[in-house]
Amino acid sequence: MTTIPKVRYSRRTLLKSGAAALAATALPAPMVMGQESKNITLRQFGTGVSNLNEVATKVKEDLGITLEMTALDTDSVTQRAATQPDSFDIADIEYFVAKKVWPSGNLQAMDASKIANYDKIVGIFRNGKLTPESTIAQGTAPHTVGFVEGPGGTSFVDNESGWMTLIPTIYNADTLGIRPDLIGRPIESWTELLNPEFAGKASILDISSIGIMDMAMVCEAMGEIAYGDKGNMTREEIDKTIAIFTEAKKNGQFRAFWKSFSESVELMASGEVVIQSMWSPAITAVRSQGIPCVYQPLKEGYRSWGGGIGLSASLSGMELDAAYEYINWYLSGWVGGFLMRQGYYSAVPETSKEFMSENEWGYWFEGKESTGDITSPFGDKLAGSGEVRDGGSFYDRMGAVACWNSVMDENQYMVRKWNEFIAA
Repeated sequence: MTTIPKVRYSRRTLLKSGAAALAATALPAPMVMGQESKNITLRQFGTGVSNLNEVATKVKEDLGITLEMTALDTDSVTQRAATQPDSFDIADIEYFVAKKVWPSGNLQAMDASKIANYDKIVGIFRNGKLTPESTIAQGTAPHTVGFVEGPGGTSFVDNESGWMTLIPTIYNADTLGIRPDLIGRPIESWTELLNPEFAGKASILDISSIGIMDMAMVCEAMGEIAYGDKGNMTREEIDKTIAIFTEAKKNGQFRAFWKSFSESVELMASGEVVIQSMWSPAITAVRSQGIPCVYQPLKEGYRSWGGGIGLSASLSGMELDAAYEYINWYLSGWVGGFLMRQGYYSAVPETSKEFMSENEWGYWFEGKESTGDITSPFGDKLAGSGEVRDGGSFYDRMGAVACWNSVMDENQYMVRKWNEFIAA
């Protein structure tokens, strides 16, 4: 693998030097674009989690590149990446989706030697281990679909080959969201999602490949099913899992099944739901309204996911150079700091630290008590002095991952059974 200088883009550098100077000094020769980058538009699509207008505005300000962003739900993202190769330049997708998308040939392998901060990317995306002592969780761990053998590679490889399917950007340890003010007692286990105490006030997300994983966490915690691999269930395991939740549904356990971020926020903020599948920024959105909401650590661990940037196979020339420039900018810190204030993690945490205050870094990453107010990227107060993050530090949370979002060998069968559950 060719090595290139590793750089940092500080606030001072960005403000003082401007995008053109930054590109000229920080990136490899083929990526020096100067003023020409200001005339380039890149079409990006992905989920609303990371396809944010603020990112498009900032990259335009810093690099002059115009991003046309389209936010879709997870299933629509997968379908578009696999079937509409001419409709995008950049696919912002989750790693487990790579199993569905990569065989289509619609994405191109990316040269890791062009990624300035490659050596600072956390081990989760490189060899699967958060620390040398870590145990790799079940499911589709990102590193297992992160590399191919070469620029035309069609099969995933189990080593850092230098050719990446996705450049990692964002990830998190997901759990259940709760309304502690309406529950009034400790919640410690995934089993609580099916506790009859919360009949009519529970919810699960209606995205089959993710929802089935939350179901598995519950069923395993209940002692009902001992999975060989929750991320790659047998038909028998799928049947048992769906049967347990179908019975709960018929007994009135669930208030709703949500697909969008906004739906989950509304359900929790209104108090119609007190315990549910949830995403970190949804917790942030509820709390920003002054409503108690906790991303509850559970003794069985977390269900995790990771996302990254993929490039269209048809992207070439100046547009391809601009895409690499954009990726390097993305990992240089500003975006990471923005996302970490929503409760996510950056693939290159140390660059994000430069764009966060000591108090923010301590709270979000190190699990320390805040020394002042903690606010969202939009200025809404999320926590006050003396509070700690739900679940603690980065290593506490990501070190307790039980399973990664996955695509199973029996995916088609699972989707059919999931649809039967929703229709039941």
